[in-house]
Amino acid sequence: MVKQTVYPTPLANLSEPVTPEGREFIDLITARLSEVQASAAENDRAGIFPVEVFNSFRKDGVLGATVPRELGGLGVDSLHDVTLALATLAAADASTALALHVQLSRGLTLDFEWRHGDSQARRLAERLLRGMATGQTLVCGAVKDHHSTVTRLVRDGSDGWRLQGRKTLVSMAPIATDFVVYAQCQLEENGPIMLAAPVVSREAPGLTVLDNWDGLGMRASGTLDVVFDDCPIPAGDVLMRGALDAVDDTALAGQTVSSIAMLGIYLGVAQAARDFTIELCRKRAPNPSAGVQTLLAEIDTRLFALRAATAMALAEADRLSADLSGDLAERGRRMMRSFQYAKLTVNQLGPAVVNDCLTVVGGSSYVNANPLSRLYRDIRAGWFMQPYTYPDGVDFLSAQALGIDRDNDYMKVRAAQSTIHN
Repeated sequence: MVKQTVYPTPLANLSEPVTPEGREFIDLITARLSEVQASAAENDRAGIFPVEVFNSFRKDGVLGATVPRELGGLGVDSLHDVTLALATLAAADASTALALHVQLSRGLTLDFEWRHGDSQARRLAERLLRGMATGQTLVCGAVKDHHSTVTRLVRDGSDGWRLQGRKTLVSMAPIATDFVVYAQCQLEENGPIMLAAPVVSREAPGLTVLDNWDGLGMRASGTLDVVFDDCPIPAGDVLMRGALDAVDDTALAGQTVSSIAMLGIYLGVAQAARDFTIELCRKRAPNPSAGVQTLLAEIDTRLFALRAATAMALAEADRLSADLSGDLAERGRRMMRSFQYAKLTVNQLGPAVVNDCLTVVGGSSYVNANPLSRLYRDIRAGWFMQPYTYPDGVDFLSAQALGIDRDNDYMKVRAAQSTIHN
């Protein structure tokens, strides 16, 4: 099942897909944009998850877009194309795009497990991927521990496990059927603390999805807390991720593949703000003031820069993700470096684009009824997304520049900090 994919040279402005599978996927997304837009404002105001939109995605095959064709999906494996699809969707509603990203991300990472994991990992990945292909399985990643607890996996006295803890900021949680949960465990008494990823069914005893999201932005993304109260986990549903104190940058490749397409969400938001502003300016005055013209030129320049940076990072990630022949730790660092250069660029320039759009439009943009209000709140979420948040990203990139040795696996670092603090 080893796959060797050579992608065409991506367009520097990230404007077109580079694979036939990507074109098919984006066409499916585009066909649903009017439905997404119709409910976006009300869903944002009320904090309602767009269940009907995801029912439509299920019918269209969108929820299985990143599942391999061999397992019934669309087979979209180009990160360039996944990012472009999310940008297209985010221009209509960033909350919907963020929730869909969760499903697409799991398809990409489970594809790797299916092709390269051990026999247990391959069986588990195939089961989930086949369900995702039909739209019946929706898989969330539950990574961040709630501040009140450390999520732990303990032996149940036989061959299985029990899961105890609470995760926060789990997007797409209202409709998820399964959760990939990052937890600490010990394989033997007094052994090293390990990081594991049990897959937990929504129907598992002791699992509760809380209805507690009231965010500043991404209000319709269903970003909830999930509680695990002694949930039983079969032995075959646990993926081991290594010792907590082991430093290995190999994992950075998978973290890049899992998360880099999120950049498309914020690119789409910035583009939507720009297009709304340009259209309004044309209606108001075909020849606006010099100040407005200056702002519009700066908006388009920033958009060009963030598109170019994102496209370059995606080209690097697509090229290296298919290459397992060399130093895998260095491969991980190279992929993450490009990702973080682009992420820093998008996080700085994207909000600046939307901010200038508000300035051009004026006071009317500072009310909830104006589309720019939602776009302004949504785009700020990019700064909090791992890997990495802004401070962690600065630490990573500066350490790379200076040759400072450090543990760059944010999930292990975060887990270790939680252990110390608790």
